[in-house]
Amino acid sequence: MLQQQDVFTRSEQKYMLSEQQHQALMLHLKNYMTQDRFGLHTIGNVYFDTENYALIRTSIEKPVYKEKLRLRSYGVPKANSEVFLELKKKFKGIVTKRRISLPLAQAQRYLLLGEKPEVSNGHILNEIDWFLLRYRPVPKIYIAYDRLALFGREDKELRITFDKNIRFRESHLDLSQGNWGTPLLEPGKTLMEIKLQGAMPLWLSQLLTMHAIYPTSFSKYGACYKEHLLAKVFQKGGNICA
Repeated sequence: MLQQQDVFTRSEQKYMLSEQQHQALMLHLKNYMTQDRFGLHTIGNVYFDTENYALIRTSIEKPVYKEKLRLRSYGVPKANSEVFLELKKKFKGIVTKRRISLPLAQAQRYLLLGEKPEVSNGHILNEIDWFLLRYRPVPKIYIAYDRLALFGREDKELRITFDKNIRFRESHLDLSQGNWGTPLLEPGKTLMEIKLQGAMPLWLSQLLTMHAIYPTSFSKYGACYKEHLLAKVFQKGGNICA
């Protein structure tokens, strides 16, 4: 079982790496960072949105404030396996993530049938309740990826994650149905994310400059929507007006 943390507040910056950049950077990072105890592991997510994709359409427009809801698992869960229901908000570049852990079956009954669970962190559940009441979200996309996470030797709050083999599917939107899907990125690409609670260390900034690694704006769900879902909405004559 993963060590639980209910609330995360930090800045997050994304970078898209080539295979060459990834390998070169990892050689330097081993002097400053340590791999977390989970090693390379697979994360599965079901993203929830309104029927007309209002949440992701708003997110793509890069507003000052945005929010999203997803159900996450580490590996492929069974009905009684622990999963995480996460409400993620971003305001002026600062990300706050609140989550509760539930057995998969219970989480599905809550999200799909409205059966409210009993949890210790009820204040977070109240926030999720408000989100559900406001948006009436439904499952829209499944996204999985293979992740390696590092944390700083001196600053334990510094985390760098590397996501490879990002894939998605539009059907079987159930975490227990396996982590298969259609590739989202071209072969050899890795999405790196630097998570900070303060300023970026000088050594890390210098490494990024050395390897010509620059920030990018990339959302896994956003990429799925723009490159795959949006065209199908128009093909079906769907109404995506707010």
